[in-house]
Amino acid sequence: MTTPATCNRIGLEKADYSGKPSTLCKGCGHDSITACIIEAYYQLGVPPHTLMKFSGIGCSSKTPTYFVDRAHGFNSVHGRMPAIATGANLANHKLTMIGVSGDGDTASIGMGHFCHAIRRNVDMVYIIENNGTYGLTKGQFSATADLGSKAKKGWSNPYPTIDCCAVAIELGASFVARSFSGDRKQVIALIKAAYAHKGIAVLDIISPCVTFNNHEGSTKSYTFVKEHDVVLQELGFIAPQENIEVEMKDGETKEVSLHDGSRLTVRKLGRDYDYTNPVKAIESIHQARAKQELITGLLYHNPGFSDHAELMHLGAKPLCEMTETDLDPGPEVIAKINKSFK
Repeated sequence: MTTPATCNRIGLEKADYSGKPSTLCKGCGHDSITACIIEAYYQLGVPPHTLMKFSGIGCSSKTPTYFVDRAHGFNSVHGRMPAIATGANLANHKLTMIGVSGDGDTASIGMGHFCHAIRRNVDMVYIIENNGTYGLTKGQFSATADLGSKAKKGWSNPYPTIDCCAVAIELGASFVARSFSGDRKQVIALIKAAYAHKGIAVLDIISPCVTFNNHEGSTKSYTFVKEHDVVLQELGFIAPQENIEVEMKDGETKEVSLHDGSRLTVRKLGRDYDYTNPVKAIESIHQARAKQELITGLLYHNPGFSDHAELMHLGAKPLCEMTETDLDPGPEVIAKINKSFK
């Protein structure tokens, strides 16, 4: 029996990496990211049963339902995805992990857990589907909305943004990247690189919300800020829209035309960019924000860190496979421990 040409290296087809049909709004950037995850894991030939996928609460946290339905999965409470993933990594560090979170899930209620997952260098792909808004609760600003960004109903965000990439680099994350959901080629490449990285790999992917944050004045739509208010009426029907994709060369800056006729300026980092320098990475993030540019690509990479399993000296055998005999240190060790408390 011959293997079809459409099969990957382990004999699976792309359909084997899909999940349930999406219930998100048509044209949502999150669905573009889902397609990229499916393509990346299909190309990599990841055995579905070796994958653990995690999420919290929000539109983004629906995403794991839509890819690799034969993987292990856990949908946690709001903001707690990194903590659940950390526990799962301790239980079985032989499985690979991907967590999908949102800007609200990560940069607000889950910020503490996000920070400690980075601090512990938990071996996982951590994707932030960043649209700058709380989509499930009707479009309030999230913590990643830029200062001065306009809401759909016209009000202006009075607070400075939390930049998840800058936070991750400052905390010592060993792989940090940013992309745009419309840049399929780049997103797939970054997901594959993140999977290959040992330790936490943070991918902040700008993923426009076509319902609440896709209008002039929003900096997380397919456009950057404009200085006048734009008030759009609330509608109960959202027309289907095509996903927006772009092809970009290294170092290229391009204006992307959007569903509403507005534009987003995207700059892809060039080959001369030094992604091993954390200070340069943070400086580049701040310079881009001042120029109203969204820089995309691998912002920082340091492969020399030990991951969480190594730091905990877990050894080759996962905790979930250990028996009582494996876990019993013996009477001499227990006596020594008890003596230390006297």
